Amino acid sequence: MKFAHMGDCHLGGWRQPELRELNFKSFQLAVEKCLKERVEFILISGDLLDSAYPSIETLKEAFNEFRKIKEANIPVFLIAGSHDYSVSGKTFLEVLEKAGFCKNVSLFEERNGKIFLHPTIFRNVALYGYPGKKSGLEVEDIERIKIHDSPGLFKILMLHTTLRDAIGNLPIKAVDHTALPSVDYLALSHLHIKYNRERRVYSGPIFPNSLSELEELQGGSFYIFDNGKLRREELKIKEIVVFKIEIENAFDAADKIISEMEKGFIKDKVVMLKIGGVLKKGKIGDIKFSKIEDYIKKKEAFVLLKSTSRIYVTGPEMKIDYIDSANLEEEIMKRFEEKNPNKNNEIIPSLIRALQPEKLEDEKSLTFGDRIFSEVKKIFQL
Repeated sequence: MKFAHMGDCHLGGWRQPELRELNFKSFQLAVEKCLKERVEFILISGDLLDSAYPSIETLKEAFNEFRKIKEANIPVFLIAGSHDYSVSGKTFLEVLEKAGFCKNVSLFEERNGKIFLHPTIFRNVALYGYPGKKSGLEVEDIERIKIHDSPGLFKILMLHTTLRDAIGNLPIKAVDHTALPSVDYLALSHLHIKYNRERRVYSGPIFPNSLSELEELQGGSFYIFDNGKLRREELKIKEIVVFKIEIENAFDAADKIISEMEKGFIKDKVVMLKIGGVLKKGKIGDIKFSKIEDYIKKKEAFVLLKSTSRIYVTGPEMKIDYIDSANLEEEIMKRFEEKNPNKNNEIIPSLIRALQPEKLEDEKSLTFGDRIFSEVKKIFQL
């Protein structure tokens, strides 16, 4: 038996066009590897899409890749994740399924306080799944799941959640893996980490989903299970190079930064510029970023990502945080949580995502409002 396990693809997730392109190319590479390896089937354990209502362009790109998989007669089994999950149950995963490109294996019923998962049978494999939800709301549900046994079959359980074993003592809602049904392979996603213990496997993201992940992971990954042996497939489209530079003078900062960049080869690379320090002369607006950008273009770097969140100014402005980051929301939320510790802070990302969807073409305003309101109600458990 040979299958691929991927997840956290987050197609359409990056705002920067260049990174959105890399994200999709990484997914393309994963598909190419699956076709070349002649896997029998593919698992996607949640967050194929970054939103339950992605753009038409994202959908077109995804459909093209799924068409290649279907033409190779490779079935795809998936579940919804916290990003492509919808309380209404209506997401574009359903469109993919109705087109015959995939099968959602989240089949279950509630009975006597338990959630019984029904199997999807493929050859000698029984596949079970339960979707991820916003704000970790799936955790309490997962603690109640049971499976309808399938004697003699290789059992796979797909979950999009957080395992306590993977995060240690962090104060986050998490599932105790020892309370889960016994299966032969636990296909996980949601945590963008390297984790493979006793066939409990987090696929890792297809492509890093934030600046910190770009620096740490350097690329995406997924797994291939080949006759009992598991191997991690790395997905590296572009090399990531990071420059961490401390400055004191805003007026000559550009020259200092360019001087540091000249020590490395940056052609066709993703360049991350992380600037820090206490400014003794000038302010952030005095840094000649246009000069740095001209240099980057001249050296033919793929894209420049810059962060000035660690720059401070002297005097009365010392405590002001300046943020010029590719992930502005992430930086703002991080600082807010540091200054305002509260147990409810964990819902902030989910609340922001719930309020981000755009009104669909031909969608009535009342329907759009109800859709947003239902997502917010779920987050607050109303």
